[in-house]
Amino acid sequence: MLVERGLQVMNVEVVGDAYAIASNYLRRTGAIADTFATNEPLLEVIVELFRRGEMNKIRLANKAIARFEAVELV
Repeated sequence: MLVERGLQVMNVEVVGDAYAIASNYLRRTGAIADTFATNEPLLEVIVELFRRGEMNKIRLANKAIARFEAVELV
């Protein structure tokens, strides 16, 4: 599904799938809490990467995980 956000069109399915993959991994490793609430910082990273042109959900999730873990370690 495509959703307009301002002048940009976002594929919600790709972003949602990438978030599901990344959040599942990060929950299993204990990096984020195991709740039903959306982790806003993780979602922001995924949306930013998507806007920069990453459209593959697996690469999007992997890059988001790497960036999220790098920020959490600092």
